[in-house]
Amino acid sequence: MSTSTSESGKKTGPAKERLQSLDAYRGLIMISLAFGGFGLAKTAALQLSQSPESTFWSVIKYQFSHVQWVGCGYWDMIQPSFMFMVGVSMAYSYVKRKREGSSYARMLGHAAWRSLVLIFLGIFLTSHGPSTNWSLMNVLTQMGLGYTFLFLLWGRSFRTQAITAAVILAGTWLLYAGYPGTGFDGKSGTPQAGVTPDWAAKNLEGMGASWHKNANAGHAIDTWLLNKLPQKKPFVSNGGGYQTINFIPSLATMLFGLMCGELFRSDRSQKKKLIILVAAGAGGLVIGQLLHLTGICPLVKRIWTPSWALFSTGWCCLILAALYGVIDVLKIRRWAFPLTVVGMNSIAIYSMDMMMKSWTAKTLKIHLGQDIFLFAGKTYEPMIQANLIGLVFWLICYWMYRHKIFLRI
Repeated sequence: MSTSTSESGKKTGPAKERLQSLDAYRGLIMISLAFGGFGLAKTAALQLSQSPESTFWSVIKYQFSHVQWVGCGYWDMIQPSFMFMVGVSMAYSYVKRKREGSSYARMLGHAAWRSLVLIFLGIFLTSHGPSTNWSLMNVLTQMGLGYTFLFLLWGRSFRTQAITAAVILAGTWLLYAGYPGTGFDGKSGTPQAGVTPDWAAKNLEGMGASWHKNANAGHAIDTWLLNKLPQKKPFVSNGGGYQTINFIPSLATMLFGLMCGELFRSDRSQKKKLIILVAAGAGGLVIGQLLHLTGICPLVKRIWTPSWALFSTGWCCLILAALYGVIDVLKIRRWAFPLTVVGMNSIAIYSMDMMMKSWTAKTLKIHLGQDIFLFAGKTYEPMIQANLIGLVFWLICYWMYRHKIFLRI
């Protein structure tokens, strides 16, 4: 079994077998996305319009919709899972390139090129109108903005990586907390772009103005930065409150993933790896919640607050730990095959999800009948449509898998 070394001469360890739980995790997230959350959010909304007191459908709607501002549901874990898995993957991919003879300079060039491709692919896939959508909040552009910086931390010591993550999160907190904020406080003041008094009263009550939607440091930066780009009309605000500088604290999320990847590549026993991963996950949840509950830093995914970075990483660690324990430790793998098929072609299915959903729905209606999505009734139409479209995308990935076609950047 071969070993490789870093530029400093430090051994990076023996080649490891593929981490199949990572493929399954990637597949789980991509299936959730490509299947449109299985249409559950829209179906739940229809059910609640008929039975507003239904606890079951209320929970389903919450878990498969983005929270308005503070909090976390399953659907909010899609993007942090993407970012986290980029880091885990890097721990393996560049060791492989090093083993194959690539120099550090060549790998750095590859990382920079990949950053550019991710940024412009994200812009391309979100430009649905008559002109280019120069927005940098898409998950791919966010990955691209941070990817080269992540590479510069690859191969560094755990201490260096941990200190860097802490500095990133502390710096982000200082940036936001030190900004005076110009948002509506629920009692007085002028609502900012995209924020109504009613919405603010429900979602921003008791929160410092520094963390308000479209009134924070990130928003101020975007109103300057994005208006420097060739916009069709002046940028006023992002409808969801997302900010370009989210890539900075989400870099910490990717870095935590890189650290977990290095853990998997280490010579520790599988049991010890699992224990460390679970402990890290629990720690992230506890610290993130404490920062939120004490009022130090609210848990807001849309501006990727430091508490969110820690809390969401905690969930990422626990999800990956569960999959690792079942798939890689216990070797119970057959059930995960549908996930693996997608996980090994994540870019392909993501592109299909962004570009082909409407076309696929129309084509299914042409060939299977205009009422194909209505066979279970109007209430379940969103669920049937989302799952049939997702199934088409999965079958394309399966065909690619069978023919060993894997789209890479």
